[in-house]
Amino acid sequence: MFNSSRLEISKSALANNLQFIRNMIGDGVRLSSVVKGNAYGHSIENFVPMVEACGGDHFSVFSADEAHRLKKVSNGQSEVMIMGMMPYEAMEWAILNDVSFFVFDLDRLNLAAATAKRLKKTARVHIELETGMNRTGFAEQELAAVAAILKDNPKSLVFEGICTHFAGAESIANYYRVDQQKKNYKARAKMLKQLSQRRPKLYHSACSAACIRHPDTRMDLVRIGILQYGFWPSPETFIEYSSKTGEMTSPLERVISWKSEVMSTKAVKKGEFVGYGTSYLANTDLKIATIPVGYSHGFTRGLSNQGRVLVHGQRIPVIGIVNMNAIVVDVSNLENVQKGDEVVLIGKQGENIISVASFSDFSNQVNYELLTRLPEHLPRIIVE
Repeated sequence: MFNSSRLEISKSALANNLQFIRNMIGDGVRLSSVVKGNAYGHSIENFVPMVEACGGDHFSVFSADEAHRLKKVSNGQSEVMIMGMMPYEAMEWAILNDVSFFVFDLDRLNLAAATAKRLKKTARVHIELETGMNRTGFAEQELAAVAAILKDNPKSLVFEGICTHFAGAESIANYYRVDQQKKNYKARAKMLKQLSQRRPKLYHSACSAACIRHPDTRMDLVRIGILQYGFWPSPETFIEYSSKTGEMTSPLERVISWKSEVMSTKAVKKGEFVGYGTSYLANTDLKIATIPVGYSHGFTRGLSNQGRVLVHGQRIPVIGIVNMNAIVVDVSNLENVQKGDEVVLIGKQGENIISVASFSDFSNQVNYELLTRLPEHLPRIIVE
């Protein structure tokens, strides 16, 4: 392998997490695996076949390009749903390939109807409602126009779903806002059904956090992202789960690990600086190791003099400024560190763990941000 680091993707961890989610939502609710953001950094190309091998058959992406990538690696039996960006030129492809998509403005809905009619096909549309997030979705005053288009195009438009997205269900601070959204969704979904005289196949609104904290939002389908990768949406969501179940340890397993190796070692004398500038001064004689990972690989500069890695099963500090392609760590307290020794940036080594959460805390990022910023050029290796 020519790369300086690698990401390991665990099949058994994914299987465990999907089973946990299925047990939580029950048999009557369909699970849509959210693989936007390159499957939260895990790689669409690797992750989708793994989910399918575990029985998954429905996927959610943000954009048409992600749907296109997904279709290339899918077994052909899974449904694909685009939740966000779809350029006009992608509409025909989506309809021809039976890809469903969110509709949140009248231009897209009219285009879907016209394109489907021209192709003599059907467009599978999910009508997104604006319920209080104020990002995308039809406002209440637009529902009459939406209903008219649905009513006038029964052979061109399949009314696949009515959906919305909650504005921060992972936080108790947003409880009132989310509660209002739930009420708005219920009222506006009922209004659209009455006006259009058509019933959607699916009602759906729940993300990972809502699925845990607001069980009544699970409805027909849940769109699960961060949970399937082995992470809680926030510490609050795990605390709530723990308080309800009495489980003090997380049932989730991290699917991803990030590993590299020692590139070189050397001695640094007391009073010398390490790396660029003067941010780190050696207070004693040191032994340091250089690791060939830097901010170009997703190891942010915010971890300068703060980050930690695992070497020989021990938690070791990053010293000095994180470079584009390298970091320096202090291995003075370890014996016989050599070139080629394994370095764990995220994951487990021995009895110690560097979690994405702790990694994120040091760099002032959230789990989602750190994972999705892992470069696509890093090799993803599937392991048991």
